[in-house]
Amino acid sequence: MNATRSLSRSRHDRMIAGVLGGIARRFGWNSTLLRVAYVLISIASAAFPGILVYLILWLLVPEGD
Repeated sequence: MNATRSLSRSRHDRMIAGVLGGIARRFGWNSTLLRVAYVLISIASAAFPGILVYLILWLLVPEGD
């Protein structure tokens, strides 16, 4: 994996917009585990607005190749 790869949304590993798939690819993580952790943190914490963060990342992170 290229360590200098920039953050981009995944075109192939996506459930909605590819945001978490792109983050997982960038850092070499398992995308399924990242999605599960993100949902659990979003549900368990009222201080972490998961849907809003996801929508902002969807708008700001460019789509990858």
